[in-house]
Amino acid sequence: MNLSYFTAENIRKDALAGTITGMVAVPLTIGICLMSEYPIQTGLITVIFACAIGFISFLFYPGNYVGTPGVAAGLAPVLALGIHKFGMENMPFLIFLTASAQAIAWRYNLQKYILKAIPAYLIEGLLAGIGLKIALKFFPYTYDVLHVSEQWLDIERIKILSISFASLLLFLYLFTKYKASYPAIPYMVTIAISIVLGHYVPLPMLHEEDVPFVIAPPYPYFEHFSPLLLAEFVGYALMLALIDVIEQVTSNKAIEKLDPLGRPANTNNSLLSIWISNLGSSFFGGMTNLDGLAKSTTNALAGAVTKLSNLFTALVLLIFVVYPQLLDHLPEYALAVLMIFTGWKMIVGLTHVAEHGKYPLILALFCGIMVFEIGIFEGLLIVLIIHSFVNVTIDRHEHKSVLAILKKLIHQFADDVHPHSTATMLVHKDGETGGLTYSSINKNPADKKNLNDFLNDWAFGVNRHNLLTVVATYDYQGLLWGTFAKELREGHTNIKKYFEHLFELDRVAVHFETSEVRQYHDIFIRSGKYVFTYYKKEERVEVPARYSFVCKKEKTGWYILEHHSSEFPL
Repeated sequence: MNLSYFTAENIRKDALAGTITGMVAVPLTIGICLMSEYPIQTGLITVIFACAIGFISFLFYPGNYVGTPGVAAGLAPVLALGIHKFGMENMPFLIFLTASAQAIAWRYNLQKYILKAIPAYLIEGLLAGIGLKIALKFFPYTYDVLHVSEQWLDIERIKILSISFASLLLFLYLFTKYKASYPAIPYMVTIAISIVLGHYVPLPMLHEEDVPFVIAPPYPYFEHFSPLLLAEFVGYALMLALIDVIEQVTSNKAIEKLDPLGRPANTNNSLLSIWISNLGSSFFGGMTNLDGLAKSTTNALAGAVTKLSNLFTALVLLIFVVYPQLLDHLPEYALAVLMIFTGWKMIVGLTHVAEHGKYPLILALFCGIMVFEIGIFEGLLIVLIIHSFVNVTIDRHEHKSVLAILKKLIHQFADDVHPHSTATMLVHKDGETGGLTYSSINKNPADKKNLNDFLNDWAFGVNRHNLLTVVATYDYQGLLWGTFAKELREGHTNIKKYFEHLFELDRVAVHFETSEVRQYHDIFIRSGKYVFTYYKKEERVEVPARYSFVCKKEKTGWYILEHHSSEFPL
């Protein structure tokens, strides 16, 4: 447990960011509940519970650092279909099975194989199909009226259509202007204006039913139980788990880029938080959850540093659970604008697929159509079968043997580890970009990783110009007086800026020459000489320097507390 993050300044930042994110989470959660056909109160309680679990798990097994959990938009149509197929009384059991499947995926780190089995562009197609369902589901709210007349396009309907269209234009303008700085503004302004309008213009308002909060074991309730029904139930739960895991993995990649301190995310630890939340949710009839991008983006850009912000998000949602009458002042059209935009964002994800070529784009489009027309699980399964058939046909056309095809399949699921990997540093080749990623191997104290191995990791990161790897070796409040620096830098943000400037030097690298180590209780000090090299106008420049690393080993690994370095005097 690293408590160094919880300074007074960071707590203040997390409190502000979590409160802002909570205001955004309210309408999004309500919209997803309506899409899922779940009670709104149930959805809000699900998010509150997930936020609490997310913070607790972060203390011991951090996944990402600034993500905010919530009910999953991508699973909303799946949950609605599950209610129609199995009944609301059986949904807790379905969520329980989903959480159990996710627990197995977490225990054996299966998420990396899931992503290899299903191409990323098919995930974009699947989400596009779900996004279309969401957008069309909420479109009628943009022209819904209080009084239905014989003439469909009457004055009242023209009025609500005009309000909806103007609200959507305002939202898009604000989103375009503030998405990179204050992403909460378009959501909060849209809701605030709609509430004010609702006081002066008769508009259809949201209505929330009071649902009792009951804790009960998630037993199934089948009138006519059969093995076939159980198999269908388990299959549906596996589909829920699959989509939830895939969405979390893809969200984690984006949240990692949003982290203000550039900290790498551990996807498997994020799955731990998800399956525990879903398991607990099944005992009060709750929904599935994951770290949503809309809320996580708001949280990060609002200044969050840790998952402590999740607790403040939960407090905002708790207000609407305790005082549900507050939601009666929210017009339906405002919610529709936000959810149509959410669906549209899922659809336009297909634009990223175009970069992969015509075949991926066509298959992703077909996947989206199939998901929209016949269902998520069935649509994805059909497209995967077609994709496999196409690949086998191409391989056979190229006269590849069955054995060669099987080897290719096995290689697809093998870990793509670069030959430059060491005992303390993993080097992976990204399947999509072809670039290399570097990460320290997580070891427990029993592995006896020594100081030299740790600082060699630091040097390896510097020589490969991997900013995240280098910054992660420093304590959150570490001090750095760099060789080429004119000032002392404190904390990850300032240390990151130093190495950003350092890596601007052409082919900059470092090589240790001498070292001496002193130990004082749990503090280790290594001093000596290293040499930096870089190229200037194709001429190699050497900069000999002296260094001192003050390091400490904790349960989560080694950290540099202070690092001083300076050039040798001429």
